[in-house]
Amino acid sequence: MSELGDRLKQAREEKNISLDDLQAMTKIQKRYLLGIEEGNYSMIPGKFYVRAFIKQYAEAVNLDPDMIFEEFKNEVPSTYNEDLPEQLSRVKTHKELPKSASKFLDLLPKLLIVIVIVIIAIVFWLWRQNATESNQGGDTTVENENEYTNNIENTTSTDEENESVEKEQEDATAEEETKSEPEAPVQTLSVKEVKGNTTTYELTGADKFELEVIAKSRTWVGIKNGKGKSFFGAEIAQGESHVSDFTAESEITVRVGNVPGTDLKVNGELLKFEDTKTTPQNITIIYSKE
Repeated sequence: MSELGDRLKQAREEKNISLDDLQAMTKIQKRYLLGIEEGNYSMIPGKFYVRAFIKQYAEAVNLDPDMIFEEFKNEVPSTYNEDLPEQLSRVKTHKELPKSASKFLDLLPKLLIVIVIVIIAIVFWLWRQNATESNQGGDTTVENENEYTNNIENTTSTDEENESVEKEQEDATAEEETKSEPEAPVQTLSVKEVKGNTTTYELTGADKFELEVIAKSRTWVGIKNGKGKSFFGAEIAQGESHVSDFTAESEITVRVGNVPGTDLKVNGELLKFEDTKTTPQNITIIYSKE
């Protein structure tokens, strides 16, 4: 057992947390947790996951991950990018197109021109047909229009009166609905305090509290409420997001492992980081229900 693994296991046992309990808390497989305690990182798929799993383990047993990484920096893998060369090596090179495909591409512009000419000819033919039918039925149309005009003149005054009465009724109804509708609350998300790597925001004027975490690049995020209850703690891959509803909570703290690569949205409103360089960073949001 490594010194780091011994330290983590001791903290777990002091809190009477079994490996099964820890697996449920962190969503990390039990065999990986056991590998961390034994210092056997070879079973964990990549150094990035080793650091992420150690971080989650430490937070679950109330140890400061930053202090753990500093104290045992000789044991913890120090790079996040060891998979990059392997990934690059797997990129397939583009192959040359076969001769048949090349010939088809050469003929494609000519085919498109022929298709456009055919479409224009069809449209012109349809237009001529419609024009001919319109000329043949011209006399009948004029007679029908005259009869229709006479009928319209006889009913115009009655229709105008009815429309005037209906418009007055609609205006009165719309005015009553406007008066009875309550004004919708205006959401405000403002900075309350900045202290070290922790920024506190206050959310007011909102009837719900929904948080969306968007990973612009690979990041790690942990979410707890004001009483220390953990709701989420995991890595989020680039391009993915995580949405949670905290309407029942009065305060949450979001620990962001990669601030430049992470966006937070509160009820659809983008939270603007006061400090975009400090990583990791704690974002506390106090939800004031009114």
